[in-house]
Amino acid sequence: MKLISGDKQFYRRVAGIAIPIALQGFITTGVNMMDTIMIGTVGETQLSAVSLANQFISIYQILCMGIGMGASVLVARYYGMREKDSLKKTVVIMVRLCVGIATLFCLMTAFFPRWIMEIYTVEEPIIENGIRYLQYSVVTYYLLGLSLTSTIVLRNVQKVRLPLYTSIGAFFINVGANYIFIFGKMGAPRMEVAGAAIGTLIARIFEFGIICGYLFFRDREIGVRVPDVFCRVGNLWREYIRISIPVLLSDGILAIGNNSVAMVIGRLGESFVAANAVTAVTQQLSTTVIQGFSQAGAIVTGYTLGEGNREKAQEQGYAFLGIGILFGAIGAGIILLISEPMIAAYSLSPQTQEIARELMLAISLIVLFQAANSIMTKGVLRGGGDTKILMVADNIFLWVASIPLGILAGPVLHLPAFWIYFFLKVDQVLKAIWCVIRLRSGKWIRKIRSSSELQGAD
Repeated sequence: MKLISGDKQFYRRVAGIAIPIALQGFITTGVNMMDTIMIGTVGETQLSAVSLANQFISIYQILCMGIGMGASVLVARYYGMREKDSLKKTVVIMVRLCVGIATLFCLMTAFFPRWIMEIYTVEEPIIENGIRYLQYSVVTYYLLGLSLTSTIVLRNVQKVRLPLYTSIGAFFINVGANYIFIFGKMGAPRMEVAGAAIGTLIARIFEFGIICGYLFFRDREIGVRVPDVFCRVGNLWREYIRISIPVLLSDGILAIGNNSVAMVIGRLGESFVAANAVTAVTQQLSTTVIQGFSQAGAIVTGYTLGEGNREKAQEQGYAFLGIGILFGAIGAGIILLISEPMIAAYSLSPQTQEIARELMLAISLIVLFQAANSIMTKGVLRGGGDTKILMVADNIFLWVASIPLGILAGPVLHLPAFWIYFFLKVDQVLKAIWCVIRLRSGKWIRKIRSSSELQGAD
């Protein structure tokens, strides 16, 4: 019975946060899907190149998610505590970290695009197309990072509609720009993979202007302004490092691990890479609701603990676990239902289609466990401040289980595609089991101090 909370206000609050986030996720995934469909009509080589180039960009995106979600733990708690000064300084630290990492990735992409592509594949046509895509993506790091982290912060102060409406606008802008530049319409040159990068860049400019413009010029809940980015944050660095840096390190190492998975896939041939690009979009589409509830879990848990109610937070944790199990089953059903139409939407060879079917089946099984552990690790447990243990658990399961077993199943034993993918994602199964044990222990609830408490401690 602990899996079902009788608190109707709790569910209304969760739905009010999760549904707009999920809708935004659907739209964002829709953009990615249209990108892959459009570039997929050009050819499998171009599709594989864009997919692998985006694997590197996804490292930065995951790092930004880590920065944003790490700040989210503090923002939600300080918002519940009505600590506005600490709230503002947390956002300032977040922006500084984001800009620093964006600069690093800009330099790497600008000067070493070939080295980046050679990490993922040895096939020269894919490398050349990937380089073209990366060359047009250099500026997007600042735009993507700042808009993404700012969106996460705004959600924590119950500003969920603006990011949703912005994503809707970005969807239409991206699709229109892709159509013009990929295929050379309305007088534009036919640019193929470079056109896909330009379409994404234009959409990122739009997102950045709306989201960051609102946060730094209009928002009053946080009240941060551009000059505040240069203010002194004092001892709050300590608390940010204690709570948020483990999230950043965890997501960063996880990003490297996921890219190691991509390296394994990239060496299984062009057909496997193209099939994985198709199925990855389908997986994202089926798990957007889960991502919404994950962020709702972190926010609601932060609010509840900020109000000082540990027992209520524990009860809500079980309710979120039940939500994860339910939506995992729904996600698996969606994948099985749409797998054939999704595969048919792409211009794929018969061999690639067969691999894609096997991957779809494997994903439908994995998502059952991924839903529960995502809502726990990225939501409830993270919202409770249990970031150090999560950092250890995330990476042990990935590096000790998934990557070695995936290498064994693929390049060594050459097992069928179903088993290669299952072993590459087996960490999702192991984490789901561990999360239940961690939740039951109650040790995931950690104390967070405000800047005034830190000064008093000195």
